Order: sequence, then C-alpha cells, then structure tokens
Amino acid sequence: MNALLQMLSYHFMQRALLVGVLVSLCAALLGVPLVLKRYSMIGDGLSHVGFGALAIASALHLAPLAVTVPVVAVAAVLLLRLSRNSRINGDAAIALISSSALAVGIVSVSVTTGMNTEVSSYMFGSILALSRSDALLSALLSAAVLALYLLFYPRIFAVTFDESFSRATGVRAGAYNSLIAVLTAVTVVLGMRMMGALLISSLIIFPALSAMRLCRSFRGVVSCAAALSVGCFLAGVTASYFLETPAGASVVLADLAAFAVCALLGRRRKGR
Repeated sequence: MNALLQMLSYHFMQRALLVGVLVSLCAALLGVPLVLKRYSMIGDGLSHVGFGALAIASALHLAPLAVTVPVVAVAAVLLLRLSRNSRINGDAAIALISSSALAVGIVSVSVTTGMNTEVSSYMFGSILALSRSDALLSALLSAAVLALYLLFYPRIFAVTFDESFSRATGVRAGAYNSLIAVLTAVTVVLGMRMMGALLISSLIIFPALSAMRLCRSFRGVVSCAAALSVGCFLAGVTASYFLETPAGASVVLADLAAFAVCALLGRRRKGR
C-alpha cells in the first residue's frame, strides 16, 4: 500500500493515469464498432499517420497536438472514403496511407533533428512525455469524444449493425461513419504519447475482442470492453512502475492476458 501511495504521489504518474484511463475508455468504446465493421486496423494506420505529423511538427517546432489532431482526422475520413468509393479495398488503403505517412515522418526526422528522445516517445510511448498542458488538453479532448459517443450512441449502433437499413430509415450513415473515424483519430493521437505509434491500436482491438468472447449484446460488449480496457491499463501501468518495464508494452501484455482469460471462459461457456 505504501508503494502504491508513493507511485500516486508523483505528478507524472497522476497525469498518466488520468489521461490513460480516459483514452483507454474512448478506445474501447470506439473499438467495438470498428471491429464489428472490420475496420479494426484503422487505428494502426492512423497511428502511423500521427507519427508522421508529429515528426513534422517536431521538426518545425510547432505544437504537436495542434498539428496532429486535424491531420489525422482528415486522414481518417480519407481512409473511409477510399475504402468505400474506390477500387482500393480497406486494408490496402490503410497500408497505402499509413506506410507513406510513416516514411514521410522518418525522412523529416532524419534530415532535421534526428531520432531524439521526443520523437522516440512518439514511436514507442513514454508516460514521462505528458506535460501538464498536454494532460489538460488530452483530458478535455477525451471528454469531448466520450460526450459525442454517448450523444450519438443510438445512431452509431444502427450504422454498425445494419448500415443499409439505417440509410433506408433516413439515418445519415456516411456522416456517422465519418464521426466514428474522426473520434478514432482523436483517440489515437491522444494515446500515442503513452502507448506509442506501434502499440496504440492494441487499445482499440484487444478490449473489443475480449468482450465479444463473454457478451452477446452490443451494449454488453461495449460495457465489458470499457471495463476491461480501463482495468488492463491500470494493471499495466502499475506493473511497469514496479517492474521498471515500458508502460505501453506492459499495458498490451495485460490486454493479451485478459484476452486469453476471456477466450478460455467463452470456450467453457460454449461447451456447456
């Protein structure tokens, strides 16, 4: 208990836990419709776009979040339209844009500042990278994502399960798909500071897949995914503090362990 209290006494840990819980919650809620619509890899693609934007912002000495959030949001909408309205399928569109953005970011870093500590934190994640101003902005944006998700929850549910029927009943499915993409883009950018571009997609995919092994209803899966995501994040960050391991990787391993347990429980329930 004393060790936990000491961990919570550090300001950087307080900021990391606050922002991490909010981002984990956002990622889990958005991960369910993304996985069901087979857009789960959009998080990985957007994280590469985010790295490219962050690298350029760092090279030009601009505010990272102010540059990256709109760039990644535009990329998310573009990915959605490419996968629906062109001859390039969804996976190929994600690979095309993400690899290009990652290459641009690496080249920008190599010809300007080089691979410094700040850029490395974007790639691999670091809980020390969150300043007080970044934590405040991240908390506000996460709260906005949660508010919009809850406000439009019925529409998101409708376009997730039967988009054609939703269009027939007057729901603007394209607008709500774009909303999901933009909210995902904001969540990915906010989570990159701690998880890194290489691992942020795990916050979107793992909780949804784990919850689907236990629950059958959409609301049940969303609620279970949210609880698992927050729990795994707290467990991973706590383990990283005591074991002195990278926070992002520790969170992913906690998510992996939760998925294994949920898969085992789901198989036993199915067997019965």
